Amino acid sequence: MTKHKVIVLDPVSQEGIQAIIDNDNFSVTRQEGLSESQIIDIIHDFDAVIVRSQTTITERIIQHAKKLKMIARAGVGVDNIDIDAATKHGVIVVNAPEGNTISATEHTMAMMLTMARDIPEAYKELTAGEWNRGAHKGVELYGKTLGIIGAGKIGFGVARRAKSFGMKIVAFDPYLSDERARDNHIEKMEVDEVAAAADFITVHTPLTPQTKGIIGADFFKKCKKEGVYLINVARGGIIDEDDLLEALDAGIVKGAALDVFVTEPPENTALLTHRRTVVTPHLGASTAEAQEKVAVSVAKEIIEYFEDNKITHAVNAPRISETVTEELKPYMSIVEHLGQFGIQLLDNPPQEVKIKYHGDIAIDDTSILTRTFVTNMLKPHFGDEVNIINALYYLNERDVTYKVEKKAKADGYTNYLEVELINDNEHVTLGASTIPGYGERLVKINEYPIDFRPEENILIIEHTDRPGIIGELGALLGEDSVNIASMQLARLSKEGDAMVLFTLDNQVQEATHEKIKKVMNIHKVHTIKLG
Repeated sequence: MTKHKVIVLDPVSQEGIQAIIDNDNFSVTRQEGLSESQIIDIIHDFDAVIVRSQTTITERIIQHAKKLKMIARAGVGVDNIDIDAATKHGVIVVNAPEGNTISATEHTMAMMLTMARDIPEAYKELTAGEWNRGAHKGVELYGKTLGIIGAGKIGFGVARRAKSFGMKIVAFDPYLSDERARDNHIEKMEVDEVAAAADFITVHTPLTPQTKGIIGADFFKKCKKEGVYLINVARGGIIDEDDLLEALDAGIVKGAALDVFVTEPPENTALLTHRRTVVTPHLGASTAEAQEKVAVSVAKEIIEYFEDNKITHAVNAPRISETVTEELKPYMSIVEHLGQFGIQLLDNPPQEVKIKYHGDIAIDDTSILTRTFVTNMLKPHFGDEVNIINALYYLNERDVTYKVEKKAKADGYTNYLEVELINDNEHVTLGASTIPGYGERLVKINEYPIDFRPEENILIIEHTDRPGIIGELGALLGEDSVNIASMQLARLSKEGDAMVLFTLDNQVQEATHEKIKKVMNIHKVHTIKLG
C-alpha cells in the first residue's frame, strides 16, 4: 500500500506528531530551515506539509506541489500561508485554534498581574541598582471589575481565573446567551457598558470589520474617570494603537499589556517604550504544552482527512465539490444571500436557527446548502475564520441550536427554502425559491409575501400604511442622491402594518438612514448589503 507522505518544515513537537509517525499509512520527513527554492525542489513528492510560523508557503511552492492535499499550521495564525493560492489549487489549509487556549488564558492573567503590580519597571530599576519602593504602588485585582470583550473559550477561561481573584465579571459577546452568562456568574453588557463599568478590560475576539478598532477614541470617552487597564493577547488591531497612545498620555488608560500588534514586529515604538505599557512579542501560545497540543491537533487533522475524509478546522473553504448535484447548484447563491440577509435583519445574533427544504430539493443531500447558509450568517462576527467546513462547529461552540426540516412537497413551488432566526427578542423568517425565467427570488419576509430578486443594496422599511408615505420616502432618497432601482410594497391590511422594499443603485448612508427613521409612522429601517 502506498503511504501518504508528510513533510515537516518547521520545529514542531516530536511528541505531538508521534501519532502520524506511528501510523503505518504515513511516512514523515523532517527538513527545517529550507528556502523557497529548496522547498520547491522537493515538495512535488508530498501529500501534506506541516509548518509553524517560520516557513512561508507561497503560491510558487503550491504550484509545484502537484500531489499536495493539505497544509497544516501547528498554531492559529495562517499569515505565512497563501490561502487564496491553496484554495485555487484545491489544497485544504487547517490550523489548531484550540491548542493554545490554556496558554493564551494564562498569558492574559500573567500580563494583567504584571501590569497591575508594575513589575517590569520595578525590575528594571532594581537590577540597575535603584531601590525605589515608593514609585511602584500597584493595584489589587480583588474587588475590581473585569470587562471581557469576546466570550469564547479563552474569554471564559480568563473569567474563571479572574473570579478566583475575587473579581466581578462583565462581558460583551454577540453570541453570549443570557442563560450561559447567568450560569457562569457573568453580567452580560454591550461594549459601551463594559467601557463604563470595568476597571480592567481584556479582548478575546477575532479581528473582523466589526471588531477592528472596537476599542478606540469613542470607547475611551466612556471609560471610568479614574482610568482603566487594558490587556490584548488576541489580535492586533482590535485596539486602535494611535488612540491608545493618546489615552495613555492623557491618563485615561492607566496601563496597557499588549502581546499582539497591528504589524509584527511592531513599528509604533512610542507605544512599546511608554512608561505605562507592558509588552511581549506574541507569546500567547508560546508554552511547551501549547506547542505539543497544536502538533497533536494538526496530526489528528491529517490522519482523519486522509483516512476518513473528515476535516474539522479548515481555514479555507474548498471549491464546490463535484458531488454537488446540478439541481442544488442554483441554490448555493440563494442560501448565501439568505445568510447575509437574515443576520442583518437582527439586532442580536440568533440563539436558534431553523432551515426548511421543501419540494424536489429535499430529496438531495442538502448539507452543503446548510453549511453555506450558516457560514454567511456567521461571517459578520467571525470573518474569514468561518467557512463551509467549520461553520457547524462554530455554531455548536456558541450554543446556537439548529434544526433542518425536509418535505417532499412545496406548496406553490417546485422547490422552496425557508430559514428562521430566533433569539429572545426577535424572530426573522425568510422564504426563497427559483422561478423559471426569473431565477433566484426572495418570496417571504416574516409574514409579508413578496417577490423580488436580491441585489447588492437593499432598503427595507417597516411602517404603518398611510397615504403619501411612499412618496415621502422616494423624495427623501432622491434628495440624498440614492437612486431607486425597484420597489415593492407589501401590507397585511388597509392602513395597517406594511413593508416597503427598495433595491438601490448605491448604498444608503448613515445620515439618510437617520432621516428615514424620523418620517411619521416608520417603525424599523434596515439597510442590507449583499455580497
